[in-house]
Amino acid sequence: MGGARQPPERAGAGDQAQRAPQQPGGGRAVTFLLPHTTMEAPLPREEEQFRRRLARLLRPGPGRFRGLFAAAGWADLTVDGLLRKRLVRAGQGEARRPQPGQEVTVQLLGVLEDGSLVEKDPKLTFTLEHGDVIQALELGVQSMQLGEMSFLLTGFLYAYGQLGRNPDIPSGASLLYEVTLLQIQDSPHPGLLPPSVRISLSKQKRERGNFHFEREEFQQAVRSYQLALSILDSPGAVPPSPEEEEELQEHQVKCLNNCAAAQLRLQLFEEVLASCNAVLCIDPNNVKALYRKGKLLSERGEDKEAMNTLKRALQLEPTTKAIHAELSKLAKRQKGQPEPPIPAAMDKLSIQDPLVQAAVDQSTWVTPWKLLFGAVAVALGSTVTSIFLTTQS
Repeated sequence: MGGARQPPERAGAGDQAQRAPQQPGGGRAVTFLLPHTTMEAPLPREEEQFRRRLARLLRPGPGRFRGLFAAAGWADLTVDGLLRKRLVRAGQGEARRPQPGQEVTVQLLGVLEDGSLVEKDPKLTFTLEHGDVIQALELGVQSMQLGEMSFLLTGFLYAYGQLGRNPDIPSGASLLYEVTLLQIQDSPHPGLLPPSVRISLSKQKRERGNFHFEREEFQQAVRSYQLALSILDSPGAVPPSPEEEEELQEHQVKCLNNCAAAQLRLQLFEEVLASCNAVLCIDPNNVKALYRKGKLLSERGEDKEAMNTLKRALQLEPTTKAIHAELSKLAKRQKGQPEPPIPAAMDKLSIQDPLVQAAVDQSTWVTPWKLLFGAVAVALGSTVTSIFLTTQS
């Protein structure tokens, strides 16, 4: 689990309604917590005490959370009343609140309305406002003092949204957490970390980006990829070895390609081109970046550069149907012929991108017989394109 960064100072819990963010739009404007790693520490005594406090707080039967959203003794942390806090044990005072960008460690227990325990972590560490945890925890922890224990009651908009979290959190679920703020510390500057640690941290951020992308949280995905890049790009106090330098560049390429795919979903076309160009500065033969760049240049009417870029991609991956299709479309347009639409299933590099890409980035092995089959499959469809490319060389 990990971290985040940067807004205004927060007042006490009672003042939160004055400054709290507006309700997110729909179920998709929410930051999601990554699935927990299984923890060996069972917290038996803490869990038993938690259950006793829950029994005093909740009445039996269905709809137990409904009354708490309107009950006295709770402070609203958001103006819509869908994130509420109830103090269990006071902390060390106003001066000991965590600030955006700091690293915090909490003890966490969370239940669904039926009492099912779905979150349990004795030492969950994350950096505030890096998008690593649900908004309920981001906002709740920022309102807490060091040593404080509080209940946080959250509707689905500040938790796992309409998608839930398989297999344990259903769609549209409210959650009740008991959170204890154990530690606050400044996050280390990436430049002070050895290359191997920077690579590991960057990989975690990229994987979070992939998680957000899968849930169609494209803005959060872009932020995670950019945080990963900032870690990799920081000038290090310890120079990397040749092997580490190669690995740093490899992770930069993965982050930039995945970032471009998320930017494409957000229709940030200039940013997509910038990401592709950054990839090609590191790896001039990167097919994903060449394809995306060529496709965007073609759509902008920059036919000559688009043709050269796509031809380069085709030379590197002659069996990729999406490249053939894009070149064929460009060739027909230059000849004044109507352009048939590209089936979505063919556009594997742009449409299915970064999560297919994230898997490819981990490592992909294509067997020779698959390459042969692919070559045969596209041979007929690429005849016109091949003739055109030959005449344009």
